[in-house]
Amino acid sequence: MAHHHAVAAFLTAILPLVATPGASLALLMRQVTERGRGRALPVVLGTATGLYVHAVLAAAGLSALVMHSDQAFRSVRLGGAVFLIGLGVWTWCSAGRRPPETLSRSRVRRRLPGFTGSAYAQALAANVLNPKAASVYLTLVPQFVAPERALTGQILVLATAHAVLMTLWLLFWSLLAGRAARALRTPRVKDCLTRVTALVLLGLGLRSAVA
Repeated sequence: MAHHHAVAAFLTAILPLVATPGASLALLMRQVTERGRGRALPVVLGTATGLYVHAVLAAAGLSALVMHSDQAFRSVRLGGAVFLIGLGVWTWCSAGRRPPETLSRSRVRRRLPGFTGSAYAQALAANVLNPKAASVYLTLVPQFVAPERALTGQILVLATAHAVLMTLWLLFWSLLAGRAARALRTPRVKDCLTRVTALVLLGLGLRSAVA
């Protein structure tokens, strides 16, 4: 198990990365402002699951394979970029759409493209396909583990600390967005927020593609 001093140092190191706006925060803001605070939970769970995926890959040595192979790294980076750009385009096109209130939720979900229908799946994919998240567990985590102790347990402890910090950060923003939700739910403001979210997602995708 990772020592509590190592966990504290690790959290200090990743705090600036957590505080940097990314795809998870963009997805969270859109879900909460449109559908209420309850929609924050799938985004939080998807984000945390994505972090654990990277932790498990790091423990198995697969992250090192990806990061040290130019072709594999390029594939992951471009895959993440394509997902973010596609999600950004879909989000932009969804602005202004008003499904009739009489439609059941199942019929509305059938109108949405597969991966865009689930906030959990969006957050999970955005994290799993993010090379920056993989690099955290390849470059930062090894500095906070003791090689003489079981590596898997230490990495999972650090991943749990990372997930808790990320959860608190996202819940803080969901609280702010939830308080302003009524004012933000007017059609004009909703469309503006949707397009801003789309631009953020497109920007993240383009940055990942050219990085």
